[in-house]
Amino acid sequence: MHPEQPDTNTRDERPPRAKVLRPAEDAARLKRVVRAALLSLAAALTAVFAAAAYIHPYDEDGAPRTMSTHTQLGMPPCNFAVLTGKPCPSCGMTTSFALLVHGDVSASLRANWVGTTICVIWALTLVWALASGLRGQPLFVPKRRGAGELIFTCVTGAVVFLMLARWGVLLIWG
Repeated sequence: MHPEQPDTNTRDERPPRAKVLRPAEDAARLKRVVRAALLSLAAALTAVFAAAAYIHPYDEDGAPRTMSTHTQLGMPPCNFAVLTGKPCPSCGMTTSFALLVHGDVSASLRANWVGTTICVIWALTLVWALASGLRGQPLFVPKRRGAGELIFTCVTGAVVFLMLARWGVLLIWG
């Protein structure tokens, strides 16, 4: 190569720059992600309620079951109940859920009242997620950072506490 000619084979060795989003573009993209997550949650909960409607929570004689309807979905019986003869903390929840979806509130409460509570919470969550997803922002959640996570954690903690308390009562008093 002649020294007076420029070298045309040199490449710029700098790494490519990341696309910088303006705050409005970043907010719009985040809004799409949140919207998709909320609508996905609504779709998943709809599938859960459809499965509960599909399950038949009654015996052949028409009496409401108190547990083991999950086996209709191809799942095995509860190992804890099989091994100990006592229910596990979640025994009866699927049955309770299905009974409530079928409109049998009292039988749902007898099967597992925590399952009834979860069913109501999830029904409200489904409506909330659908409305929030269609609107594009979470409804009824304070704008304060971390408020949504705090609400979720408190509700989840309360449900787990109720489930374990119910189980303790069943184990002690039968």
